[in-house]
Amino acid sequence: MDELLRMLELAGQGFHCSQILLSLGLEAQGKQNPDLIRSMAGLAGGVGFSGDVCGVLTGGACLLALYAGRGTPEEEDHPRLNLMIGELVEWFSDHYSECYGGIHCRDILDNDPANQTARCPGIVVETYEKVKSLLVENGFDLAEGR
Repeated sequence: MDELLRMLELAGQGFHCSQILLSLGLEAQGKQNPDLIRSMAGLAGGVGFSGDVCGVLTGGACLLALYAGRGTPEEEDHPRLNLMIGELVEWFSDHYSECYGGIHCRDILDNDPANQTARCPGIVVETYEKVKSLLVENGFDLAEGR
């Protein structure tokens, strides 16, 4: 299924931006993890709908960590994990601060929840593409997990 259609399907099912990003990452690996998707709800709406840092950005950082982070005592973080997250934050901040005046949900939505349907889908798509690009540039196979 086309990624954009899948994103819209997940949004239509009531999933939030951070949940959608991780769902796509897991699906690319042929995996499911309802516990992980459930936990990502804490990032939605700018950390628990507080309007703080956009859940697409924090969800994108989590998606990078899904591929490059440490998950067992025997593993180590990939040496480029924090560099990739830094590149994502810089890209997101440069792009969306210019468009919306900041990287917080309240900035992006201009304190109007009605802006969510107009602004958020594009931000999710662009961020997902940026995360995939960072992963590929750093030697990750999107179909493979750790």
